[in-house]
Amino acid sequence: MLALTTEMTAFFGHFGQKRYSVRRACPDFDSGLKRPNIYFIYNHFTLMAEDLTISISDSKETNYKSIIPQIEALLAGEDDFVANMANVSAALKEQFSFFWVGFYLVKNEELVLGPFQGPVACTRIKKGKGVCGTSWQKGETLIVDDVETFPGHIACSSGSKSEIVLPLIKNGVTIGVLDVDSEHLAHFDSVDKSNLETITNILLKH
Repeated sequence: MLALTTEMTAFFGHFGQKRYSVRRACPDFDSGLKRPNIYFIYNHFTLMAEDLTISISDSKETNYKSIIPQIEALLAGEDDFVANMANVSAALKEQFSFFWVGFYLVKNEELVLGPFQGPVACTRIKKGKGVCGTSWQKGETLIVDDVETFPGHIACSSGSKSEIVLPLIKNGVTIGVLDVDSEHLAHFDSVDKSNLETITNILLKH
């Protein structure tokens, strides 16, 4: 449970105004675990969580330029692939508020759900099935403006309207995919493709 502060109450009472601030208290901090509080500050929207600073602008490219070096720093020195996938998912979710963002890993000729942020998801996907399975089969990034029009689309959630899936290719072999979903139609474009590919390349180096 989160402790609502005076600032948070003010946030909900003044939602929609241009400037407000929120402090979300971490209860474990007071219970002796010394986990740092998490602060959310909106002022043309800036967010700080742990060592991650989220600055949101109207430019998608600018948002990627802000988060990519932070992801690189976040992964530096960590060689656990699952941990790194988890942090990449969290960082992208915080930066872009995607409906769903996460990974599937190839295991025994199936894609098996890995670390993610968002609603519960399909656990296993066959090769060539849906957007994720097709991206794995083709070994290429797929952008789908309307998932309902994609042949064989797997409806893990009715809230997903558009999708981008990027294969994770290491030593010429696809080992998994990064899947990002939006609740908006035609949400993804070449800017997302190039920058998310940069992020997957950073991930695969660790």
